[in-house]
Amino acid sequence: MGLLETIGHPRDLSKLTDEQMVQLAAEIREFLVANVSQTGGHLGPNLGVVEMTLAIHRIFDSPRDSVVFDTGHQSYVHKLVTGRQDFSTLRQQGGLSGYPDRAESVHDIVESSHASSSLSWADGISRARQLTGDGDRYVVAVIGDGALTGGMTWEALNNIAADKRRRVVIVVNDNGRSYAPTVGGLADYLASLRPTIDQVRTHRRYEDTMSWAKQKLQDGNLAGQFIYKSLHAAKKGIKDWWAPQGLFDDLGLKYIGPVDGHDQKAMEAALATARNYAGPVIVHAITEKGRGYAPARAHEADQFHAVGVIDPETGEPMDSPSGKSWTSVFADEMADIADERPDVVGITGAMLIPVGLHKMAAKHPDRVFDVGIAEQHALTSAAGMAFGGLHPVVAIYATFLNRAFDQLLMDVALHKAGVTVVLDRAGVTGPDGPSHHGMWDMAMLQIIPGLHLAAPRDAVRLREELREAVAVSDAPTVVRFSKGTVGPEVKALERLADGVDVLARRPSEDGSHDVLIVSVGSMSEMALDVANRLGAQGISSTVVDPRWVLPVPPSIVRLAAGHRIVIVLEDGVRAGGVGSRIRQEMRAAGVDTALNEVGLPVEFLVHGSRSQILERIGLTAQRVAQDVVEQVLGTKVPFARPLPGQPSPRTGQLPKL
Repeated sequence: MGLLETIGHPRDLSKLTDEQMVQLAAEIREFLVANVSQTGGHLGPNLGVVEMTLAIHRIFDSPRDSVVFDTGHQSYVHKLVTGRQDFSTLRQQGGLSGYPDRAESVHDIVESSHASSSLSWADGISRARQLTGDGDRYVVAVIGDGALTGGMTWEALNNIAADKRRRVVIVVNDNGRSYAPTVGGLADYLASLRPTIDQVRTHRRYEDTMSWAKQKLQDGNLAGQFIYKSLHAAKKGIKDWWAPQGLFDDLGLKYIGPVDGHDQKAMEAALATARNYAGPVIVHAITEKGRGYAPARAHEADQFHAVGVIDPETGEPMDSPSGKSWTSVFADEMADIADERPDVVGITGAMLIPVGLHKMAAKHPDRVFDVGIAEQHALTSAAGMAFGGLHPVVAIYATFLNRAFDQLLMDVALHKAGVTVVLDRAGVTGPDGPSHHGMWDMAMLQIIPGLHLAAPRDAVRLREELREAVAVSDAPTVVRFSKGTVGPEVKALERLADGVDVLARRPSEDGSHDVLIVSVGSMSEMALDVANRLGAQGISSTVVDPRWVLPVPPSIVRLAAGHRIVIVLEDGVRAGGVGSRIRQEMRAAGVDTALNEVGLPVEFLVHGSRSQILERIGLTAQRVAQDVVEQVLGTKVPFARPLPGQPSPRTGQLPKL
């Protein structure tokens, strides 16, 4: 039995010697490589926080002390030492979540995977602790240097720093390369002094003495005030030279570091010092993403930030993609558009490669801007660029559009700015769970005046609709597409005058038209499957793809008037979605054809494969076809319009056929 198997609770770590802690860290890294390579997941980030996480759980008392992970993808080690060591179904239906999950453990708090929120959580928890008489309990927030690029972190820091008695410890996991290693005897000497200096500087008696001296000198005569200002300036200058702490110090936060995040004893000493201060402290730890795993360290793009199933020895993928991904199609087309149009620029929020702007950046580096984890800034900056004569393309994950809604509404749309927003990973994304699904965007976008929304069904339409989007100069345009591999081209029978594609017509023998199926984006394959199943039951259908779902094309309303029932298939929440908007346009035009919105429920969908999730919520061709048959027969609402001479059905009543 290894040491890891003896750890069922964080308190078990206190029984281990320093040598055993080193051994445990090695076992954890072996475990992570062996297990995550079989399931896929966030391997590199977790290899980089082993000693840091162990130190946190040795110094603090979870769950009495709250440990909050920003983004949460680096919580695997936390899971291992809090009693969760079955990683065989990690990120799979019924298995462990890839993020903290309250349903799994009392040690987990924040489940959302959206970055830069941890410090606001820490602020709120610590305030609650004070007001409920638990002010002696600590809140530890683990946040990466990347997440510090988000403006929300600075809003939180501003509030945390205002109360010197709140027990908040902010651990900055700096796995970037902003701090190069220092060398030489002086550097070694300063490094050996820093822990001692920090212990003195963060001791409560030191703070009380400094506060007393400050008050006396400032309340004294002009000479006393001059002495205070001189001493304060000298102290600040020395501290800024000693370590890069000036910004945090100016905010009123104590700073400890930089600390070697892979030195177990150094991390524990730094965290113990922070704990003893009993006020807001930042502990700055330098770590390496992918630590201890050569293939990850050698991976220049992201040190195996997230992997699929890989060979644990080589790090090579075990499964090769069967075709091009949606993202790669966008990347190629975007680079071509940039070649043709010098006014087109790209903007991303710390995700240059994942969203596919890297190819444009390689060819036009001065026209692609990575603004960090700052989606709000990205949209407003894009509005400014549009005002200045450019056409910005903001590429982000669909789930992160939530964070920039106000800016899209008030800065882009209100000013009729020619800005294109490209939403990757739209719809159900699968194993990363509730906060990664891109299922909210279409409902949100419905209420933005003047916005144009495209949902391509295949690679050909993605290229086509992206070019149409960047041609619009007086309104915001949005192009959304799914995660994963693009399916085969779905050709249209014809394109109507307003751009709607007719994908299939299956009329009945008497020439009547029963069901109009409106397919949104990648739902076209399911829509055609439903049409075939209906045809087998003698029910006629027409399948259309609006291509641009906003504004609603007039031909959709006209077609609806000529059918007995309309079915809208969409991979967004059905409440307030595309189907809801089409229903409103139909009613405004006096068309009373029944309409059924078939989409995602308003709930947080737990992790699993895309097909498993769709099966679980009943969004399959078989289930949809079954419901439509019942609606056409008049045994399920909404009832299809009766055939001539047929009475209108009532709930629970079978019509006479």
